[in-house]
Amino acid sequence: MKKLFSFFLLIFFFIVNQASSNDKLITSLKEGGKIIFIRHAYAPGSGDPEDFEIDDCLSQRNLNQIGKVQSKNIGLFFKKNKIKLDTILSSEWCRCKDTAKFAFQDYKTFNALNSFYDIRFADNKDRQIDNLKKFIKNWDNKKNLVLVTHFVVISEILNFSTTSGEIVISDKNFNIIGNINIKKYNKQ
Repeated sequence: MKKLFSFFLLIFFFIVNQASSNDKLITSLKEGGKIIFIRHAYAPGSGDPEDFEIDDCLSQRNLNQIGKVQSKNIGLFFKKNKIKLDTILSSEWCRCKDTAKFAFQDYKTFNALNSFYDIRFADNKDRQIDNLKKFIKNWDNKKNLVLVTHFVVISEILNFSTTSGEIVISDKNFNIIGNINIKKYNKQ
């Protein structure tokens, strides 16, 4: 009986701690001035097809229905919590643009957020990361900046591994403040 009680007590403290962590993160976002990295929502598969064309969504790996719902839930998270957003920027890849579209409706593309996972785009990595860092350094707003991008970009900038649709919040110096996996958030 003691073991069962201890088990439930441990679960209770885990849930309370997780909720408290999310509350602190939401409060931080409401303060503004944060950089919000969002890995595109769920798009089955890995990488891009060999016949990939930047201007042809049919040639790319795209969001499925799960990814579309996940994108909408990302937008609902910001709306429900009344988090003020400045600019929403997206990679030029269709799965990122669709994530931004379903989550926020209005967005602009920014090629510094493009993937460099594929060998065809690997030579772009250093230039893109430099351009992204310069953009963020010069960005100055009391609201939050949203960047919808890819695993490789977030990993390179923040040294943080993400899952599809995961939100990672940092300051302008790329210090991670926290992260929210939107699937986990919606279950609470």
